[in-house]
Amino acid sequence: MNKRNPAQVQALIEDATVDCYNEDEQVTGIFTKLEENLELPFETEVLGVTVTVQRIDLSATGDIVAICSGNGTRQSIPLYDLPLPTRRPDGVEWIEAYRRWSGLNGGR
Repeated sequence: MNKRNPAQVQALIEDATVDCYNEDEQVTGIFTKLEENLELPFETEVLGVTVTVQRIDLSATGDIVAICSGNGTRQSIPLYDLPLPTRRPDGVEWIEAYRRWSGLNGGR
């Protein structure tokens, strides 16, 4: 999948947050879209180690994180920091939307 243009990404954000009153509701809206659309699991590389993104979750601080496993360990990585693989999974456009939304909202 090719990277979407800013207008397409903004349209995704608006779709996910249309009925939201504050940032907490907005992140929940985007999280819901990710859960519904992101193809899991998928593999990517983090610091030279192949990891499997098993699921996504909301952290205690309100960030969306990828729960990754590899080399016998498990770690959560903020979704805005997760390196994406060359073969992009279906639904990756929602990661792009979250990253843009997060940048517009001070990185949460």
